[in-house]
Amino acid sequence: MKMDKVFSKLGIDKINEGASTGTKWLKAGGEKIDSFSPVDGKKIASVTAVTHATYDIVIAQAQVAFNEWRMWPAPKRGEVVRQIGEALRKYKEPLGMLVSYEMGKSLQEGYGEVQEMIDICDLAVGMSRQLYGLTMHSERPRHRMYEQWHPMGVVGIISSFNFPVAVWSWNSMIAFICGNTCVWKPSKKTPISAIACQNIISEVFKANNVPEGVCGLISGTRDIGEWMSNDHRVALVSATGSTNMGKIVGAAVAARLGRSLLELGGNNAIIISEYADLNIALRAAIFGAVGTAGQRCTTTRRLIIHEKVYDAFKKKLVAAYKQLSIGNPLDEKNHVGPLIDQEAVSVYAHAIKDIKKAGGKEIVAGGVLTGKGYESGCYVKPCVFEVKNEWSIVQHETFAPILYIMKYKTLDESIAMQNGVPQGLSSSIMTLNMREAEQYLSHIGSDCGIANVNIGTSGAEIGGAFGGDKETGGGRESGSDCWKAYMRRQTNTINWSDSLPLAQGIKFSV
Repeated sequence: MKMDKVFSKLGIDKINEGASTGTKWLKAGGEKIDSFSPVDGKKIASVTAVTHATYDIVIAQAQVAFNEWRMWPAPKRGEVVRQIGEALRKYKEPLGMLVSYEMGKSLQEGYGEVQEMIDICDLAVGMSRQLYGLTMHSERPRHRMYEQWHPMGVVGIISSFNFPVAVWSWNSMIAFICGNTCVWKPSKKTPISAIACQNIISEVFKANNVPEGVCGLISGTRDIGEWMSNDHRVALVSATGSTNMGKIVGAAVAARLGRSLLELGGNNAIIISEYADLNIALRAAIFGAVGTAGQRCTTTRRLIIHEKVYDAFKKKLVAAYKQLSIGNPLDEKNHVGPLIDQEAVSVYAHAIKDIKKAGGKEIVAGGVLTGKGYESGCYVKPCVFEVKNEWSIVQHETFAPILYIMKYKTLDESIAMQNGVPQGLSSSIMTLNMREAEQYLSHIGSDCGIANVNIGTSGAEIGGAFGGDKETGGGRESGSDCWKAYMRRQTNTINWSDSLPLAQGIKFSV
């Protein structure tokens, strides 16, 4: 399918306004934001950013819609989400291609991202009948205690460029079944994919008479994130992006005693034990390090390798890197596509200079690619460096395909190295030794929100809670009981006696 047909099928050749209340597009009123593909450097389309006045209209409409939407039974809201999943199945191919073209990830990863959206819809449909509370025994006779969960209100969603549609769906589909309304601020680097999603769900909303305002879209720059973070009308702000961004959002929301859900940076490591299956470890390390051109929050950035297998694994790693094909991600023969833009290329280049300045040994050379097929200026070589874990450059996340390798002697040492960074998102150990695996997963093991054995750091399933600790923000999205983040808890006590006994045995007579 050619890209012009993709644009037409998704309706993005007709609309360039960056504001919507669900099925209606508004005059955004702001400056133009041009979206260029990192694949070929061509302009995809322009989107009009929202002004504060337009922002207020979208938020106000979301408030009005909440009053009606929360009264729909949760299973009925789930039925709407089920139909959204069916619509995404219908548009999986063109939407996956658009994601790949606008963001630069491989076509298979583009399709995979849409499949994640479909999967979260399926999961949310089941959750819509399982928003359970608890019943507790009261210490007072003829009293009943229980807890229940209520919708919160307007949920603001700030998503990042690397998963331009999936992260929005993780939040919105669960927020919908919980009875909330959503307002989405997509990355200014990938606004067209967001508009395509809005077009897809609007069909479902129209068919089901969903209140206007249940899902709003506001495109623009970081100013919008600041408005949302400081807005008392937004009950929960779910933000995905850098740690620096998260600290700003978290502080602003906390200052007004609002709620935030933060999914921030990762500095993820794989420990490769002397007992590892090196072939499995190699595949996990390669995909983890170069998938999405190193632009995942779960990207493998560090390999901590046992000294007994270090040389053997390094040899395998170098040989595998030589086989990587870098080029147009829409060509399925290529393993690695471009970085998101030339600013990201500059960050990559500066990071390599800093690594070399610190004393890093280049095992696989990096560099910016030029010439035919690389005209966008966004293609770089995945590279590998021998480093020390405590170096400043290694302690920080560089959103690019740069992999650090280092040695260890004991399991305790390797765990300390893995945990010895500010971030705590995803982690893995490659070992066939049961004791090593169990220690790694214990409370004295990995300090990350995600800890795996014999799989890589990248590619989480939607059934489990996704997120991390420390400077990763502490938020959890997607599966498990993450729906609780989008609701407010209420404890209820009912007295069905003919007296009023007090808790803790307190006597009070009048």
